[in-house]
Amino acid sequence: MALRGTESTPEEVFSGSPRGLALFRAVEGLLVTLGPAAVSGQVHVRATKSQVAFRARRGFAYVWWPGRYVRSTVPAVLSIALHERLASPRFKSVVQVSPSLWMHHLELHSEEDLDAEVADWLRRARDEAG
Repeated sequence: MALRGTESTPEEVFSGSPRGLALFRAVEGLLVTLGPAAVSGQVHVRATKSQVAFRARRGFAYVWWPGRYVRSTVPAVLSIALHERLASPRFKSVVQVSPSLWMHHLELHSEEDLDAEVADWLRRARDEAG
C-alpha cells in the first residue's frame, strides 16, 4: 500500500495516541494479508488531519482517533463503508451516509478486535470500492 497525496501522516493523525497508531498499523497489516483488490489491485493510503483512509477507486475503510474530538478512552475507530447495512452488535453505530452507502463504526481496543469477521468486512468493502 502506498501513502500518496497526503495532507498529513498516520503519525500526525494519531499524535497523542500511540495505541491508536498501533491499531492503525494492525488494520493496514490485515489489509495486506487480504491480497490485491479484485479490480484494480491497488489500495492507497491517504491521511488527512482527522483520519487515515484506505482507498481503491473510492474510500472503503477509515481509521481515526475519537479522543481528538470528544472525551473518549477508545484508542481508534475503524469505519467500514459498505453498500448494505450489516447487523452486528460489534458496531458502535451504523449510519446511512448516502442512498447506497452505509458506514459501520467499530471501536478498536486491541489487535484481537481485528479477527476473521472484520477481515471479511474489509475484503467486501475493498472489493466494492474496486
